[in-house]
Amino acid sequence: MEFHQRELERDSQFRISSAIKMFICSIVGIFSFFVSFEWRGKDSILIDHIVSFIRTEAPLLVTAYVLIMLVGGAIHPFLTKKWNKSTVNIVMSILKVGGMIAGILLIFNIAPAWLADESIGPYLLEKLVKPVGILIPIGSLFLALLVSYGLLEYIGVLAQPFMKPVFKTSGRSAVDAVASFVGSYSVGLLLTNRLYMEGRYTAKEAVIIGTGFSTVSVTFMVVIASTLDMMQHWNAFFWVSLVVTFLVTALTVRLYPIRSMKDEYYEGATPMPEKIVKKGRFKEAWRQAMEAVDQNPPMTKILWANLKDGFIMTMGVMPSILSVGLLGLVLATYTPIFDWLSYIFVPFTYVLQIPEPFLAAKALSLSLAEVFLPALVVTQAALVTKFIVAVVSISAILFFSAVIPLILSTEIPVTLRQIVTIWFVRVVLTLIIVTPIAFLLF
Repeated sequence: MEFHQRELERDSQFRISSAIKMFICSIVGIFSFFVSFEWRGKDSILIDHIVSFIRTEAPLLVTAYVLIMLVGGAIHPFLTKKWNKSTVNIVMSILKVGGMIAGILLIFNIAPAWLADESIGPYLLEKLVKPVGILIPIGSLFLALLVSYGLLEYIGVLAQPFMKPVFKTSGRSAVDAVASFVGSYSVGLLLTNRLYMEGRYTAKEAVIIGTGFSTVSVTFMVVIASTLDMMQHWNAFFWVSLVVTFLVTALTVRLYPIRSMKDEYYEGATPMPEKIVKKGRFKEAWRQAMEAVDQNPPMTKILWANLKDGFIMTMGVMPSILSVGLLGLVLATYTPIFDWLSYIFVPFTYVLQIPEPFLAAKALSLSLAEVFLPALVVTQAALVTKFIVAVVSISAILFFSAVIPLILSTEIPVTLRQIVTIWFVRVVLTLIIVTPIAFLLF
């Protein structure tokens, strides 16, 4: 009897400890990404303040770090022998080498005149590559607190009742959706692909999640907001982007091409439909959250694993965004290609009465190449235009420098033509939805 009492007391203490851990870690994670405060005359969120501090206090160290990441990212595909696994891998590996070379030329001030132009190479390096390179690993540490201690599991169970009717996906995809949005598209897509191959998602569900939720992470959003000098409007930008992205996804699943896709499981997989929670939803949500906390390894291991993943992701992203971003900026500056493409969106920007409609249309067309390019085009535009373009950049989700090649390298059954069609539909729908919101806010 006494032994049994001690066991009950130990279990009770264990549950209290898990609850405290979930509460503290979730609060710290939420504060890091969603609470703005003023420091050194700048109103922003914690991780942006940390990045600004590092860049201000250790510029030479940042430059050396960027150089290491660019070189590491360029040679990594060849060291792992993944560079020639597919046509997409070959193209991206070549682009990464190009990004590394451009970075070296810029860092050592030996770039040719067209690359050394302040609005091209140095602009990309200072406004994009350096902030992203520091933000991703720092953001990955705080994201670990946000997503690894039960909060997502809790949200996932509570989200079950509307995932199927709204997004036509299983309830378990709520966790995947939030993890993709808050965490990173790479982690989200890898998780989606694994669950599809395990028979937990159908082909249609995998496409919906891969093209509808796997947008850039919060850390990337901070860079876009900083580039557009919108950090004082950070919370409006984040929450409008989140709501609009999910709303657009709810609409795209009912339109071509997703509407006509088949609900078939991966060939050879054993279908594993989820168990729907009908009673005691809050109790079950809490149980799953506590289970997630209890099964966690020590915090030091979680933080180290996330930091390591952050550095690997940084190496993969930095040379890619420098090369594709550079290619996009050069094409946008010296050729009329994106001017021609922008005519697709000009009727929408004119009808919606967006300030500087042609510039906005050009920025929207650039979103297919790289998520940051639209922001670079409208840095001097009106606040309404900047806000609209920033939200479209996030909600469009699909771009050639990262997400599209990653989707094509998975088993998710979607073609390049379908992906580009989905991108166009998402841009138009986002534009229609966010424009009146932007005018109301500003």
